[in-house]
Amino acid sequence: MRGHLGIHVDQKTEKLRQTLRTPRAAAIAGILFAVLSITSQSLIWFSIPADPSTPAAHIIANSKTITFALNLLPFAGIAFLWFIGVVRDRLGEMEDRFFATVFLGSGLLYVAMIFVAAAIAGALLGLIAAGSIDLSAPGIYPLSQATVYRIMRVYAARMSAVFMISGSTIFVRTRIVPRWVAVVGYVAAVALLVSVGSVRWIVTVFPLWVILISGCILLQDRQAWMQQVES
Repeated sequence: MRGHLGIHVDQKTEKLRQTLRTPRAAAIAGILFAVLSITSQSLIWFSIPADPSTPAAHIIANSKTITFALNLLPFAGIAFLWFIGVVRDRLGEMEDRFFATVFLGSGLLYVAMIFVAAAIAGALLGLIAAGSIDLSAPGIYPLSQATVYRIMRVYAARMSAVFMISGSTIFVRTRIVPRWVAVVGYVAAVALLVSVGSVRWIVTVFPLWVILISGCILLQDRQAWMQQVES
């Protein structure tokens, strides 16, 4: 009898541990994505002026910093995909198919767009460093810069806004985070939709929101762990 009771307790404890690991993994992945994303964008801002007529020498002088910033983006994308997967795993049967589809689709498109933008920027940087293209030639550099700008600050930013709206709706319905966090997500998403292209730092709103979500998940995870210890 005691043996069966011990097995039952062990199974219950292991199940609870698995339940606690899921939100912790989501929080860590979300924080890692936000840190890498903000770091990468900040380095690029300080290294590449917005003026397309910037001399080639200035860009070449900062090529190592720019390359390092671009190399951070794949890891940010991987962390973001992990964040999506673990959040969906936590939702489980509570997940709404419609909003879950929009949530996943917008997240995948966001990652794909930042990868494409990073690839174009990296290829352009490599050609400049190798002397294969002349920045003084009309159209080449401005076109490349405008393409990267459009992908990152228009399309990817709007996909992140859609991700925030669908995610906030899911969070309101499932209550896995406080309601005020979802409200912040709606407000931030609207700001992204209407301010894209006019405010340079507005794209950092999305990773900051992910940090907020991750912080709430970590706090709830800690509270659940404390309840387990007390019981």
